[in-house]
Amino acid sequence: MPKLHLISDDVLIRGCLRGEQKSQRQLFDRLAPKMMAVCLRYAGGERETAEDILQEGFITLFSRLDSYQGKGSFEGWARKIFVNTALMHLRRTDALKLSDDISEARSLSSEAATPVQQMGYQELLGLISKLPPDARTVFNLYVIEGYSHKEIAAMLGFTEATSRSKLQRARLKLQEMIKDKI
Repeated sequence: MPKLHLISDDVLIRGCLRGEQKSQRQLFDRLAPKMMAVCLRYAGGERETAEDILQEGFITLFSRLDSYQGKGSFEGWARKIFVNTALMHLRRTDALKLSDDISEARSLSSEAATPVQQMGYQELLGLISKLPPDARTVFNLYVIEGYSHKEIAAMLGFTEATSRSKLQRARLKLQEMIKDKI
């Protein structure tokens, strides 16, 4: 049996489009670990929720595979599907309800000192998972996925200012949690 990394995405995609279960399984095995990490970030580390999002994401990916045009990275195209699936899941569960307003964010101090101590990647992800769902989602979209505040506002249905305030809130909360660990 050929190694997964030796088979190109294009070959696997063509096999999937022909309905070949072997190609579907190989594509799943190739993408699942990375996409699970994406799902876990949006699920706040809750494995069961992340697995639900992963499953929904693969259903969407396989149903829309014919729309992939081969432009850009296939993994990047797939990641967008999983991010959007996670966002839809958060909307359905009302996790993105606005829990604060801009005036509350303005009252938070932006002068908080940044701790010097370096943290491990897994420890930092653990702290991110403890953020409130709305702040965690904006943090993930902006810092990790690289979306602009304009794009985030359009995806989540609120203003750019709200996106910025939620990012600020997330950063300040992370700073507090890191200080508490020192």
